[in-house]
Amino acid sequence: MKNIRFTIVILCTLVGSTIVSAQSLYDAARFMGNDLNGTARFVGMGGAMGALGGDISTMGTNPAGIGIYRSSDVMTSFGFSNIGMKSTMNGSKNEQDKLFGSFDNIGFVISSRIGNETPLRFVNFGFNYRKVKSFDKNMVMNGLIEDSEGPLSQSDFFATLSHGLTERYLSSNAAFTDGGIDAAPWLGAMALRTRVIGAVGDNGENNDQYASNVGYMVGEGGEPIYLPVQGAYTSKERGGLHSYDFNVALNFYDRIYLGATIGAYSVDYSRNSIYRESYEGDVSTYSLENWFDTSGTGVDFKLGVIVRPFESSSFRIGAAIHTPTWFNLEDRTSAIMTSDIDMNSNGIIEKDELFEYDTMEFPGESKTKYQLVTPWKYNLSLGYTIGRSVALGAEYEYSDYSSAKLKYDDGLKMENETSQIKTGLKGVHTLRVGAEIKLAPEFSFRLGYNYMTAAMYDDTFKRIALNSISTSTEFSNLKGTNNYTVGLGYKGSVFYADLAYQFHTYKEDFYPFYNEIGENFETIIVPNATKVTNKRSQVLLTVGMRF
Repeated sequence: MKNIRFTIVILCTLVGSTIVSAQSLYDAARFMGNDLNGTARFVGMGGAMGALGGDISTMGTNPAGIGIYRSSDVMTSFGFSNIGMKSTMNGSKNEQDKLFGSFDNIGFVISSRIGNETPLRFVNFGFNYRKVKSFDKNMVMNGLIEDSEGPLSQSDFFATLSHGLTERYLSSNAAFTDGGIDAAPWLGAMALRTRVIGAVGDNGENNDQYASNVGYMVGEGGEPIYLPVQGAYTSKERGGLHSYDFNVALNFYDRIYLGATIGAYSVDYSRNSIYRESYEGDVSTYSLENWFDTSGTGVDFKLGVIVRPFESSSFRIGAAIHTPTWFNLEDRTSAIMTSDIDMNSNGIIEKDELFEYDTMEFPGESKTKYQLVTPWKYNLSLGYTIGRSVALGAEYEYSDYSSAKLKYDDGLKMENETSQIKTGLKGVHTLRVGAEIKLAPEFSFRLGYNYMTAAMYDDTFKRIALNSISTSTEFSNLKGTNNYTVGLGYKGSVFYADLAYQFHTYKEDFYPFYNEIGENFETIIVPNATKVTNKRSQVLLTVGMRF
């Protein structure tokens, strides 16, 4: 029979179910925690200004810091960032860099003097927009996909997901449109239709056991010989988490400062990724491409206090508490799986007798609405000034990420997903220190550093349920984050300008997929981790006026 090549394409832009969720602990962790961002003065001091106050960015860390203002203020910040990554996978190395512009904050403070002799000296109001978190990131990985015992393939995971579901059901449109606990995994249905996996058994369309059709060859004795698997992954992430803070702060006796901030949030996040596999000695390949984005809104409330305990000393103590952020989110996803798997009429992968499937498409778009409740956050800070020449700040923050909750859009808790958050995430500690030194009455030099511990355990993984509509199998376990900052400032009688440089870096272990094996699928296996180092160099400029 004449040899022909064929490509099977399944495009899934499907209607999601209110019963079946696609969220994971990694989706929840994405919207927890902040970047070091705000005004250039705040960044230059490493964000360690919770007790020092007097900067609009403290509205988002310790709201009492706005009470330090004795004049009104208006400012804006912008800059650019060079974002880079290096990945190493079984000896294969990749590197990427990309330059991004950014608009980081704009806001104002209105300071109202009440009196010099009254207990209440000032009442201040403020508003600040700030980019809480940037999602801009590129990722590239390629190399041999294996663990200590040999090659691994994502296709084996597709077969595991499909376990117990009949071939008749997986190959029907009902696999994509049925909701509820009996729904099929979309990845399993896509893999079956593109022949990445095939049914095992002699029970016709009622076969409910599956195996990979790729990545192995049959030996002389009929046993499978697994071929080296070459995997390649690329992704592009974009978007940000944005906060709109509304603040009121009070100054009592020039020694006690109280503040409150209501934060309104907007979310925009998108990711396009593609994962491909090819096999040594076998011309067959397949790829899985995903488009995913999240949008939504959120709200939280913050209370803060700064106390100068000794009248004769400039030493200050600050404390703040942040309520959970209540997010209402919507995920939208679509995927395409493409293969050129060769198979003859006996179901054996060979190169001599091929036939072609039609392209199959499904209309609509997968949309899932849900809620995320982030953990409480606690902040303690210290500040000290030496005359008018030196300001020193230190700050500690704690948030227990394992207490976050995922809920359906009707408020009912996602039990499995929330349980995975509890076991896969942990408490996060953040330390910030910074200093500002006056080089001259108008000019200042700043230094800062902060460190945030990892939110995930090393063995955390992304579990996809049997009936999941999720089509993204990749996940990354992030390590601790370091930020090193330096800055300069000019302050005139009305106008001021600040410049800051920040070097932000963290490492992560990336995995393109996992698999569950064993009689009851009790054992988790993953490929050797791709070691990734992420770096961001940011230059930030703030200009403003005080009056």
